[in-house]
Amino acid sequence: MAQILTSKKLLHNLTICLLILAVVMCLCTFVGSQRISLLKALKGPGQSPGYNIDYEIFIIRLKRVILAAIVGAALAASGVILQALLRNPLADPYILGISSGAGLGAVIAVLSGITFTFAAGSPMAVFAFCGSILTITLVWYIGKSAAKSQLTSLLLAGVVVNAFFSAVIMFLTSIAKSDQLRTTIYWLMGNLTDKSSPVLIIASVSVIAGITLMFTLCNKLNAMTLGDQEAHALGVNIPRVRLIAFAVSAFITSVAVSLSGLIGFVGLIVPHAVRITFGPDHRQLLPLSAIAGALFLIMADTAARSLFGQEQLPVGVITAIAGGPFFLVLLAKYSRKVSWLK
Repeated sequence: MAQILTSKKLLHNLTICLLILAVVMCLCTFVGSQRISLLKALKGPGQSPGYNIDYEIFIIRLKRVILAAIVGAALAASGVILQALLRNPLADPYILGISSGAGLGAVIAVLSGITFTFAAGSPMAVFAFCGSILTITLVWYIGKSAAKSQLTSLLLAGVVVNAFFSAVIMFLTSIAKSDQLRTTIYWLMGNLTDKSSPVLIIASVSVIAGITLMFTLCNKLNAMTLGDQEAHALGVNIPRVRLIAFAVSAFITSVAVSLSGLIGFVGLIVPHAVRITFGPDHRQLLPLSAIAGALFLIMADTAARSLFGQEQLPVGVITAIAGGPFFLVLLAKYSRKVSWLK
């Protein structure tokens, strides 16, 4: 029998998971192809740039760990929201065409040769963010007006838009130059690179604000997972909650995609793992999934930049390799649980 989630239990679980996250972030900062000394790193930058190489490497790795935490938390939290709204366990942050819109924006930025920056963000990041926001807006309006069943229409609109934009991306990459092609493919595979402090601050504030807003709606999400009629009987304003949830999910996913490219499986398997471990209550599922997503991507990125020495793999490759078998294990475990209940 499932235990009732109390505020004390929620606070206990959050505290433990946050402590684990803090420890993992600290440890992964010192893991890499080149060893660094903690004592030397803490002495500061030195008298001239590059004087204290341990400090320079420490700062680069710290920014990358923070970036991985932001992106992982955003993708996992978005996965939780979409799985609740669509009542589809296979829903992930890219199901509504966000990935293709962001990818198309990034490809256009590369092929155009634009070099401007906005809020310390690269052209690829700016174009990817704008592309994903415009795509989700298009999908929302198509789904809203296409049929009586808005959820089904949203899924179909997302699939169609995703397929169309993916075809456009393939066409543009086929006519790209060799250096442009490499940049584009590397971004599409998911890649975490060094970002400036202003970008990390803006991204972290945006993601945390989005997750916090959704946390206030967790009771309504719990009701909506029972069905629209049941949620309406409990006093939930379904259209309003659905609009806010889709908007927040699209926004934090767009932030993540603009920073890292397309990283799969985080928004799909992390919510499943947390749901199986801690239960389906969204008051706990949402924040713990965000923390678990940050943990998962931090460790995946650490492996990506450490396994082959100076050669760094795209982190999207690591998440796909690790995520596929892990998801099959979770699916088998969940199937066994269901069979015992029958």
